[in-house]
Amino acid sequence: MQNNSLIRVFGLLFALVSIYQLSFTFIASNVEKQADAYAELSVSEDVPDYLEVRDQRAAAYLDSIGNNSLYGFTTYNDAKDKELNKGLDLKGGINVILQISIRDILSGLAENTRNPIFNKALDEADLLQKSTDEPYIESFFKAFDAVKSGEKLASPDIFANRTLSDEINFEMTDQETQVVIRRKIDESIVSAFEVLRKRIDKFGVTQPNIQRLGTSGRILVELPGAKDVERVQNLLQSTAQLEFWETYKNDELINFLIEANEFLKTKEDDSTLTLDEKKDDASAIDDLLADVSAQDSISLSASNPILDRIVGQGFQGGPVLAQFASRDSELILDYLNQPEVRKLLPSQYRYIRFAWGKPLTNSDVVELYALKSNRDNQAPLSGGVVVDALQTYDQVGNAAVSMQMDSRGARIWEAMTGKAYKEASNIAIVLDNIVYSAPGVSSGAIAGGRSEITGNFTLNEAIDLANVLRAGKLPASAEIIQSEIVGPSLGQEAIEAGVYSFIIALLFVLGWMIFYYGSSGFYADIALILNILLIFGILAGLGAVLTLPGIAGIVLTIGISVDANVLIFERVREELGKGKGIRKAIADGFNNALSSILDANITTGLTALILFIFGTGPIKGFATTLLIGIGTSLFTAIFITRILVDARNEKGKDVSFSTKATKGLLSNISISFLQRRKVAYIISSILIVISLASLTFQGLNQGVDFVGGRSYTVRFEQPVNPTEIGSILSNEFGSAEAKTYGEENQLKITTKYKVDVEGIEVDEEIQNKLFAALQPYLPDGMTYDSFINGSSQKEIGIMSSIKVGPTIADDIKNNSFLAVIGSLIVVFLYILLRFQKWQFSLGAVAAVFHDVLIVLGIFSITYTFMPFSMEINQAFIAAILTVIGYSLNDTVVVFDRIREFLAEHTKWEFDTTVDAALNSTLSRTLNTSLTTLIVLLAIFIFGGESIRGFMFALIIGVLVGTYSSVFIATPVMFDTQRKKAIEKE
Repeated sequence: MQNNSLIRVFGLLFALVSIYQLSFTFIASNVEKQADAYAELSVSEDVPDYLEVRDQRAAAYLDSIGNNSLYGFTTYNDAKDKELNKGLDLKGGINVILQISIRDILSGLAENTRNPIFNKALDEADLLQKSTDEPYIESFFKAFDAVKSGEKLASPDIFANRTLSDEINFEMTDQETQVVIRRKIDESIVSAFEVLRKRIDKFGVTQPNIQRLGTSGRILVELPGAKDVERVQNLLQSTAQLEFWETYKNDELINFLIEANEFLKTKEDDSTLTLDEKKDDASAIDDLLADVSAQDSISLSASNPILDRIVGQGFQGGPVLAQFASRDSELILDYLNQPEVRKLLPSQYRYIRFAWGKPLTNSDVVELYALKSNRDNQAPLSGGVVVDALQTYDQVGNAAVSMQMDSRGARIWEAMTGKAYKEASNIAIVLDNIVYSAPGVSSGAIAGGRSEITGNFTLNEAIDLANVLRAGKLPASAEIIQSEIVGPSLGQEAIEAGVYSFIIALLFVLGWMIFYYGSSGFYADIALILNILLIFGILAGLGAVLTLPGIAGIVLTIGISVDANVLIFERVREELGKGKGIRKAIADGFNNALSSILDANITTGLTALILFIFGTGPIKGFATTLLIGIGTSLFTAIFITRILVDARNEKGKDVSFSTKATKGLLSNISISFLQRRKVAYIISSILIVISLASLTFQGLNQGVDFVGGRSYTVRFEQPVNPTEIGSILSNEFGSAEAKTYGEENQLKITTKYKVDVEGIEVDEEIQNKLFAALQPYLPDGMTYDSFINGSSQKEIGIMSSIKVGPTIADDIKNNSFLAVIGSLIVVFLYILLRFQKWQFSLGAVAAVFHDVLIVLGIFSITYTFMPFSMEINQAFIAAILTVIGYSLNDTVVVFDRIREFLAEHTKWEFDTTVDAALNSTLSRTLNTSLTTLIVLLAIFIFGGESIRGFMFALIIGVLVGTYSSVFIATPVMFDTQRKKAIEKE
């Protein structure tokens, strides 16, 4: 083999670079173990919340030594930045997809116009979005065209306004205006992306990932290691809409509250009450049972709808009108904003805006404020003037946020505070429609533009608020439409399971290669170990993310690497069988196997590439490792194994390609496969009919990825009855499902309750209901916070959760369908290109359809009784695509040998040629399938619950794929080719 020296140098450098890249992972991991040991020694288990305190102590330790030199070439902080990124399923953390509201951006560009045509088009666009996956802006343009009735987008009260006056004029057509609006939408999404990136950079997690998803206004945020779920949600979804408002004094509006109460009392027709009030009435009995002391404020037949719900009052002349229970806040606001009630206000108060404050410390009470609004509902001063913000402390030592305004803001602030001083009134500081504080001004106008926000903050809340204000406000609201939360302890368990399965699979493969091929198998093992080293090195160097499916991809790569060596060694054995010398046999064996190796790996690579394009999160991690593994497998099998074998041969030492036990095994067999094809057709037809019947009448167990909903993995102290808990949760949520997930003390709980309602409030409501319903099964003294959040040693509570909105669920389903169909089309075209006959393509695609249908059918038939999760989700689609790749890999190897035999044995009958080709590849087919199956079984048994269904699909796929390459793909190709030949004759 030429250029051996160059390949040796390249291989050595490649290995050294990989070791260097991986060294940072080992260094960071070692330092973190030292930090955990230090924290465990310094914080005893007697300390309240000792696990959380230990985490804080470990973090403080790492901060203190972060820049200390280690091993003379790095520091902990540097190593942490360069270590191999672990995905959420291995490290724990939070993954969300945010939807930036394009509707909000459009309204802002139109200066919140009241134009009825514009607003109707927005409503119609909302409806269109439920049945299409096109960008919202395109739905809006379609809706506007349908309802415009002569109106133009460039109308003065739509987009030809002051804000856009430099870019849109009255004479522009709708098409011209659309170009500008599309650009403005894109600029706003970029702005939102940058704001979120700045917030995340200040949050304090390592290796965060944030990226735009297409042009739909969706942004993916991954925060590995993040533990405080609620804090992250607030950080991401807060628009940071900061406003400063003058307030009315409570004594000005006491009479209004009394009049409003009397008016509501006179309402005799219950149908005129709001939906919120009806909901309030329906749940009042539950509230009475839960809190007898609040009887007056939640009475079913409250004689005073407003006054009886007041639980406290502010000081006279202050900005607080009254205090109410938090659960009544929505109802009270609905009462006060009813048109009939607002008519009771004197004319000078007609633009009044009511707003709630933050809940009081350790209380469920909120305060009602009255803000001096105006016709446009625009605050006299907004957060756009803030140029800096810092977390500070107020005069009594409570956490606060200090702000500095620009010159324009400073002038307005000075005027506002001067007026408040003269009138002895207050200024409300409002963030995202919540009044954080409403201080008075006691020492005259405040010059210089410095202000402070106080409001019962925790330290983290104050830090986050300062970061959010410094980063700037989002241009529109952001809703979490998909989220995945994995507890750090579950991530650690996944690492251990992944490592166990990896080691077991590797040891088996290493041993099998030596057993079957002797010394050449030993060299293949060396190449395989180098292959694994290169994969991890490349992942670390590229900054790619290793996930649990990614580990499965690496283990599957072991099978691919073995397949390449098996193909080579089987061809060498054939050449030796022809009486060639060892050196000539090795050279011819490597050369003859090259075509099959390339074809097989390219088809697998194409399916992996499609999976990478359409997949997200862990599935993209699987595709990444598979693509890298294919490349490194080709390099190590074709070049490194050849160098090692040639080196031994050149030294005059024997190189064996079999052992006593395997010499001549499967080499002189002659099975008439084609004569049995009709039996195979009948068997396959029966299996396909059964599969189709089950899919039609029983369907599949679709996961939340495809239908939307929320899914929680909850672990208990003792084994629990899933049927009993499912019944309790169904009463709570209307419909819920609980299944054992792994051990008997762990359940997977799924519900569609309020799946189409977005917002942090809904997430908190569901988590509260879940905690309350499961409390009898949880340890005494377990708090809501420890149930929801957790440390790296958490063992009970919510271990992971997934939320998928209905809109993105439809998108996932569509993308999955496109991925499968796209892979079939690409492979059909590739095989057509390589073999120049459509009959080969038809045979390959027929085998793939056969395999996919049977895998789907088995999942449909067995999901009701299998002891592990068999949900159809993104991971299952990844498995289907992998099955497609594997089936094609097998088929292409057979087809390649048929093509070779057709060229060599031109006088043979076609069926004789095909049978001979099938027999010659049988040893390789069985060898590769066996090693791959053992590898998959190792992951299936030891790889953890979350990946078991995924591996089961692969195991079925390998079995069916091996069968179909021999008994479906080849016979279909043969029958169509023979039919064409007969017609030609």
